[in-house]
Parts: sequence; structure tokens; C-alpha cells
Amino acid sequence: MSQLRLCFGLLVLGLCACSSGPAPLKSAVPADVESAELLASVVTVHRDADDLLSAGLGLEGLRALSAPAIADPAAPTSAELRRRAIYSNWRGIADLASGKGLGPWSEQLPVVPGREWSALEILPGRQQPHRVLAQIPDDFNRTQRCLLVTASSGSRGIYGAIALAGTWGLARGCAVAYTDKGAGTGYFDTASASGVALDGSRSSSAPLEFALSIADPAGLPAHAVAIKHAHSGENPEADWGLHVLSAARYGLRALDEAFPDQAPFTAGNTRIIAVGLSNAGGAVLRAAERDVDGLFDAVIAIAPNISAPDRGRTLYDYSSEAGLYGPCAVAALEHPVSLLPAAARAALAAQRCASLQRAGLLEPGAPAAQARAALAHLHAQGWSDRALRLFEQNLAFDLWRAVVATYAQSYARAGVDQPLCGYSFAMLGPDGKPRASTATERSLWWSDASGIAPGAGVGVVDALADPADPGFHGLFCARALWTGEDVLAQRLRSGVAATRGNARPLSPRLHIIHGLDDALLPIDFSSRPYVEAVRGHGIAIALTEVADAQHFDAFLALPPMAGFQPLLPHAFRALDAALAEL
Repeated sequence: MSQLRLCFGLLVLGLCACSSGPAPLKSAVPADVESAELLASVVTVHRDADDLLSAGLGLEGLRALSAPAIADPAAPTSAELRRRAIYSNWRGIADLASGKGLGPWSEQLPVVPGREWSALEILPGRQQPHRVLAQIPDDFNRTQRCLLVTASSGSRGIYGAIALAGTWGLARGCAVAYTDKGAGTGYFDTASASGVALDGSRSSSAPLEFALSIADPAGLPAHAVAIKHAHSGENPEADWGLHVLSAARYGLRALDEAFPDQAPFTAGNTRIIAVGLSNAGGAVLRAAERDVDGLFDAVIAIAPNISAPDRGRTLYDYSSEAGLYGPCAVAALEHPVSLLPAAARAALAAQRCASLQRAGLLEPGAPAAQARAALAHLHAQGWSDRALRLFEQNLAFDLWRAVVATYAQSYARAGVDQPLCGYSFAMLGPDGKPRASTATERSLWWSDASGIAPGAGVGVVDALADPADPGFHGLFCARALWTGEDVLAQRLRSGVAATRGNARPLSPRLHIIHGLDDALLPIDFSSRPYVEAVRGHGIAIALTEVADAQHFDAFLALPPMAGFQPLLPHAFRALDAALAEL
């Protein structure tokens, strides 16, 4: 056992002794599946003006432009942090603006009183924990037991699936079990050596959601912020399926404690459905591939980040390509959905086309001809016109660079002291340069951040930036990590390979839903080849392709997105069908 893990184990005893509610969960888990070690656990009650689904905010509060206030910004309470975390995750995932984004709950959310079981767990052989959370409503349906199991979308914290799984599950009287799948918003500040405790507060004492031991702080980038998805050194994506299975077991054990007169809750007497969106969609499919104990009755994945073992393309492959060629290619798109001013788009294209030419990736020529050549390259690599028409969305929000900067570190298992391609993370000042964070700013990272920079004041620091084309050199380096043959490139590709699915899910009911206009996780690179591979193994799986649907329901409030429909209502209908069949 490492020194870090031993420290966790010794200090968790004090935390559990002070926690309200039952003692830490100790129920047995199936012996033939990897089990997680509990580090810390607490049970909290959420009733009256602080319910499970919206922390008492309701749709009106979730639609408010300002996050819930903190009485003392220097010392937010755990209840205030939880409320802000729920607010932030709702607004980051759901279409709250339209009257259709939440299906039957588009006009009013139910008030769901109940209890939450929250814990830090650690998988065997790992050094960093993941969060699990079980929400059990007071009106849990004991005669038709139901547990919904989910993971956070993107790199979000523990409430990152509440708009999807929480809404449907809690409204149906089901318990809901969540995991942050080893990512999350427990950012570690290297200057103050502080991270995030179980209750969301800043702390320098274990157990923490993410903790580092820095051998040489002087060698770090200025005011470095360590992000767990990027810097844990453990490539958590390779374990996403195990994180989901761990959450399922935690949910069953929490039900045992909530209703001891009806225990045990098992896969044999409780309907268990796994559901996830985006990265979480990939996580529930990976869990289905590892579900040797038959926990899941059904698995529903929406716009999943999934790649089959021998077909399709991986996220790092096509995002590093898109980040490099996309700014040049957008100038040649005939009918794009425009989120950038025309002048900004033209300037961006001119910069990038010139950079690609200097790097030998485009032939000399007029800017318009170079843009057409860049677009032809993307077409040749499998990009569809439907995905390309939303390319500007990812450029406007700097999504490609955000993905590359985070995932390169993760796949290569590189620590915060090993910034790849010049990428690091820090609070940024008005001049865009890294600066020290304040205690007040750090106190809101857990509740307000999305688990990936930029956000909550933490931005991407690009040491290779050149004024002529600030993003090019970092992305060119990141692309070389995919195409190159040096030791670091091989290490990165090995990390990517560990995240591929085997396309042999074991669950009896499988359903994937994917928008045809998804420009972040294009259906041609993910769901279609995965479904093809699954069916090639003689396994039944449904695929629903949704026209005029893209990746981000939360973006539908933007005027240029008016012609698109949300994905969450399709997910709710699939869940309804699965429950009815069960």
C-alpha cells in the first residue's frame, strides 16, 4: 500500500466517526468482479426547500442567470456548495430555455425529498479515488424496486448526470446511483497544496477527492492547477466501466441501509438500468462489457464516447485533427451554423491556413483554395457534412484544444509536473496570463467547474502559443503524439487503446441514441461502428439516429441553434420503454 493510500486509510476513520447517519457501508460485493475500497462516507437528508433533484431551486431557480448566492464567500457551507453544483450541472447539460428540453418536465420539475449516500471509493491497485453518490427518494417504490445507475457527462463532478438520470429516475420513484468516473471538479491547487474534501470544501487533509505529492514544487508551471482527469497519472477513462459497476454496487448497499427490513437489494429483486450521456454513455457501455454478474437489466447510452476495437476513430485522433485543420476548413463550408462573427472567422481561417502551409500540411495557394484543401482533408478522414456544419461551435468554445490538452495528459499518464505540448492549467488574469488563485476562488471550483478547462476561472495555459497563430503549435505537437513513433507517442496511443470497448456487452437490453449532427462525437466515428461491431458478434443492440440533433442540449438557447432538437426527451422515452418492458 502506498504512502498516499495509507494516509487516506488512517484519516478516513476520523471523518466517518463524525459523519451523520449510518456507519460506512460494509456489504459484501461479488467476489468475481473487482470491488472498490470505501475511504469516506456520509449520509445527508434533503427535504423541504432542499430536495434531491434541484436543491429547492426548481426550474425558475435553475433558469436564473446568476448562481445561488453564498452568504460568506470566504467560507461557503456544504449545503451552499451542493446547491451551486446542482445548478451548474443542470445548466451545463439540459435545455432549460425551451418548452420541450425536458420532455414531460419542461414546465415543472417534481420536488423530490429524500436522502443522499455520498462516498469516496478507490479501485484495487489505484492511487486516486472516485466519487459515488446514491439518491434515495422518500417515495421510493418498494413494491417495484428500481435503481438507475449513471455516470457524469464529460469530466463533470458527481452531479453531472442529474438532469438526465436524476430527473427520470427520481420522478419514477427509483433510486439513482452516480459516479464521477474518476474525473470531477476536485481540483488540486499546487501553491496551497489543497484539494477537495468529501463535502466539497477546500482542505489540505486527506481524504481528498484528488491529492498530489509534489516532489519539486519549484519546477511546476506558475500557479499550476492540477485537474484529476488530466493529472491523476492513472488514465481514469480506462476504468470508466468499473466506476459504473462500483456505483451500482454502492447504490444497492445504500438501499440495504435505507430499508433494512427489505434488504438485501440485489440484481435478482431490483430492476437496474444504466444510462449515460456523452462520456457517460461510453462508460455505461464499457460497464455492460464487464457486467459478468448480470447487474444491468438494460443499458441506454446517449451520444456515447465509445470506440470499437477495430473500427471507427477515437476521440483523441479526430479531435487533434479537427483542432489543427478546422479553423482553416470552416472558411470553405457552404452552409455552416455560424457562432463566430464573419470577420473573426475569416481572420482565424487566414491564420490557420498559413500555419498549415508553413508546416507542410497544405500546398501554397490562395486562402480560399487552402480552405477547400483543408476541408477536403477532413472529408477524406470521414467527417460528414452534417458534423462539419457545426464545426464552428467547437471553435467558438475552444472545445478541441480543451479536449486535447486534458486527454493527452491523461492518456500518457503524465503528471502536473510533465506538461505535454506546453499545456498546463491555472487561473488566468485579464491579460490571459497565469496568476495565483484566491481562497474565495478556490472555494467555488468544486461547485462551479465542469472538470475541464476553461471554466470557473481556470484556463488553459499554452506555453507554445505564438501571436501569429496562438493555438497552432500546441495542437501541432498534440497531433504528433498521435502520428509519431517516439516513446511518448507510443505511451499516449497505448493509453488510448486501453479505453476502447470490446463490443461484446453482456446486458440483455442495449440501446444507443445519437444525433446525426453531433460535431463533438460524430456518429460515424463512435456509435455506428460500435453498433456494427456488436451486431457482428451476434448481439442485439438498438440504434436510434436523431435528425437535427447535436451534442449539447444546453447550447439550444443560442439563436443560431434554433433549428435543432434536444436529445434528453429521446433518452426519457427510451427509459420509459425499457422500464415498461421490464
